[in-house]
Amino acid sequence: MVQPLIRPRHSNRQRTEALTQQGVHPLLARLWGARGLAALAPTEWAGLIPPSHLSHVQEAAQLLADAISSRKKLLIVADYDCDGATACAVAVRGLRAMDADVDFLVPNRFETGYGLSPAVVQLACKHAAGKPDLLITVDNGIASIEGVAAARQAGMEVIVTDHHLPGDTLPEALAIVNPNQPGCGFPSKHLAGVGVIFYVMLALRAVLRERNLLPAQGGPRLDALSDLVALGTVADVVRLDANNRLLITQGLKRIRQGRMHAGVAALFEIAGRNPGEASTADLGFALGPRINAAGRMADMSLGIHCLLEDNPQRALELARALDEVNRQRRSRETEMRDQALAHLDAQPGTLAASICVWQPGWHPGVIGLVASRLKETYWRPALAFAPDESDTLRGSGRSIPEVHLRDALDLVSKRLPGAIIQFGGHAMAAGLTLHAPAFKDFSVQFDDAVRTLSGRESFEPCLETDGSLEPGFVSTETARLLADQVWGAGFPPPLFQDRFRVVHQRLLKEQHLKVYLERDGKRIDGIWFNHAQLLPEEVEIVYRLESNTWGGQTTVQLLIEYAQAA
Repeated sequence: MVQPLIRPRHSNRQRTEALTQQGVHPLLARLWGARGLAALAPTEWAGLIPPSHLSHVQEAAQLLADAISSRKKLLIVADYDCDGATACAVAVRGLRAMDADVDFLVPNRFETGYGLSPAVVQLACKHAAGKPDLLITVDNGIASIEGVAAARQAGMEVIVTDHHLPGDTLPEALAIVNPNQPGCGFPSKHLAGVGVIFYVMLALRAVLRERNLLPAQGGPRLDALSDLVALGTVADVVRLDANNRLLITQGLKRIRQGRMHAGVAALFEIAGRNPGEASTADLGFALGPRINAAGRMADMSLGIHCLLEDNPQRALELARALDEVNRQRRSRETEMRDQALAHLDAQPGTLAASICVWQPGWHPGVIGLVASRLKETYWRPALAFAPDESDTLRGSGRSIPEVHLRDALDLVSKRLPGAIIQFGGHAMAAGLTLHAPAFKDFSVQFDDAVRTLSGRESFEPCLETDGSLEPGFVSTETARLLADQVWGAGFPPPLFQDRFRVVHQRLLKEQHLKVYLERDGKRIDGIWFNHAQLLPEEVEIVYRLESNTWGGQTTVQLLIEYAQAA
């Protein structure tokens, strides 16, 4: 494990004072000011960036309105993760509420590949609900050049809604709604796929109102979909800019009020989380993985059916099934991660500026998680691959802030023509298909691309902290205040750094360190998960502040992220 560099996050006194003058809690003012806020960000719907700012959303809405009026068959083609599942549920629920004839298709990604592929088009033609007239992609499609062409050749038109980075060529769809496409001036480039289709639903409702097909202020309450929008946005780990935080805030509000969809409520129950105190951590670490597991291990339609189910009992049955799939995913992930670590430890020379690894029998749905674990362990871009039956390797990668992963793959594709069959993704995560015999050469070229783009031979993880937590704020009230806020990618949850004296410590289940600490005469509990080494008596700790309920009593505790001798 690479030792992190501890660095205080830069605080801004002017921003902090401005927020305090606006009535913000003094601790939140300090934390928000350090994250770039100088004024209260909007949290109500009136502050949402208008749909008109999103390129081609009006064209897509007009086309959908025409299709609804003509009673055309619509088919949603979704991606295989939580963002794709929630986007599909938003599309189906929204369109059905506006009287559309719509169904969905999420094929097995291990059989048909990523996105709207020609193989998916063939399945769409044979859909149980009948051959569709119009395909709508959600959270995919921007790279589906061949798939869109195949759909049009088969007599089906396509509307693409996506948020992934486009390549040099765009598909010839009727409309493409993507904040990251060339020429789109939408201020928030970080919408998740579920956010993009939510905007399309808002624009569609407006068009139906203009055509007098809905009352001027009537039609479906699309804010009822905000729990799904929040879940998909958090689970996809997109940057939580002001617009995304507004969407998540509204979704969490509905969840905490008990006004969520039956499937979301069932997932909270199965995960043992309290929706009345729902947080972004619940969405990202409890609900999201259970939805994702379906796409990784089996059939993502299981997750979508859960999110579309209105019967609470049936939703609970589907949530239980998702929980079981997630247990299988965890077991397989642990097995593959241990194999990867053993392989790398046995060949230390393979650890350079990057990691590329594969083993026979690896499950292609879990390689992204393995890559994530390797990235965290060795703090460098990591790619994990799984073989298939076509003498190719399917890879998934995770990166660090210093290296744009998709750009690195693009550079390799130019330096090693023909080795990569296809690739796509973001700065921090990407996927690809590779000819198996090219793996060794690819690994060398990828490592060189990482060095070229970063200008570095090695990398050092950094823990940015918010400095000392004032003793008066070490309380369950403060922990609850912090838990109520929207934290995530680009707006990280607070990490504090203080010196403590270790009063007592012991191991739980031989793998978690439970500590009893003292600071300024005040004692407080702490826990360091997956850490089995005892601490020195005087210690500097980087931690999160959390409340812990046990035996009917709620106390404050420190969730330790890192510690070193003081």
